[in-house]
Amino acid sequence: MEAVLLAGIARRVLDELMRNPYRTVEVRSARNVLAVEKALNGPGILFLTYEPFSDVRAGSEGLIAELVKAEEMDTRIPWEESDEREITVCRARVKLLGLGRVVSIEKRNSTVVVKVREMMPHEMGMG
Repeated sequence: MEAVLLAGIARRVLDELMRNPYRTVEVRSARNVLAVEKALNGPGILFLTYEPFSDVRAGSEGLIAELVKAEEMDTRIPWEESDEREITVCRARVKLLGLGRVVSIEKRNSTVVVKVREMMPHEMGMG
């Protein structure tokens, strides 16, 4: 199965998604915001992992989720706290499909698409 990669997701978010199959995930990373946009126009499937982008490789484990809905919001921040005045936040409503392991990785334009194999819970080493 092909999925768009969302990396660096907090462990508590992944744990909450395991307990409740529907959740809204808020992402701020430019890579993750672009990945959600790509998933909206493409396969609609996301692979969420705790690992940062630079560490994702064949064998990386995470969660497979369907993108149900997404919305982007621009948020202003005080200029004293940052060199930027605005950040883009994306709220993505997802539905857990299962556990997965990366089989292969492919970079397409500015997003990373992974082929994942669905796993059984006893195969998962994450956590």
